[in-house]
Amino acid sequence: MTEIPEHLLKRAQAAREKAAGQGGAQGGDESRIPSDLLERSKAAGSAAAVVPAAPATSLPAGAGPGGHTQRLLTVVKAGSIQDVKAEPVDKVHTWPHLLSIEFVAALACTAFTFMFSWFVNAPLLQAANFNQTPNPSKAPWYFLGLQELLTMFHPMIAGVTIPGMGLIALIFAPYVDRNPSNKPEDRKFMTSMMTMFLMFWAILVIIGSFFRGPGFNFIFPWRDGIFFEL
Repeated sequence: MTEIPEHLLKRAQAAREKAAGQGGAQGGDESRIPSDLLERSKAAGSAAAVVPAAPATSLPAGAGPGGHTQRLLTVVKAGSIQDVKAEPVDKVHTWPHLLSIEFVAALACTAFTFMFSWFVNAPLLQAANFNQTPNPSKAPWYFLGLQELLTMFHPMIAGVTIPGMGLIALIFAPYVDRNPSNKPEDRKFMTSMMTMFLMFWAILVIIGSFFRGPGFNFIFPWRDGIFFEL
């Protein structure tokens, strides 16, 4: 059953109090009611007492007590019949909003690379001599983290086990943290995990780049120099 709003209850209570106050002031005086109406009401009451009640089968369908067919309408809250608009969703259409921004960013990066290569030559070395291996012989910077791991662990562990475990952890991470929010403050688990992964690999690359000298031995770059080439 629908709950009656508070303002209607207060209005009904005020009406009852007003009627009770007027009734007490009149002191039961019925002089305000015309005498012909009082006689008509008494005659109708006596006639209803004499006439037998009609059988239940003669009442119209859906009739209430005494044959009345009036019904009290349910009070409906205003919020249930108002047009509720959909809440705004934090989404942007891929085209043209996202792709146009990415296209402009790609053009800017291409122009910067073109201008940079115009003024700065690539640090290319002389032709490789297969009879002479450079010392130290370092992998490209994006593989220096893996080369650094090879100096600490067995090749099976450094080349397969540790990178494989990292990749598997990144694959299952979206299934562990299923928070649909795209706000960084709501994705603490994913943010912490990705930060640890990047810092772990960045530290290995920095050590292999600047703290490894001839023979890939550990050195201090401020004392022995930097053995690093792009």
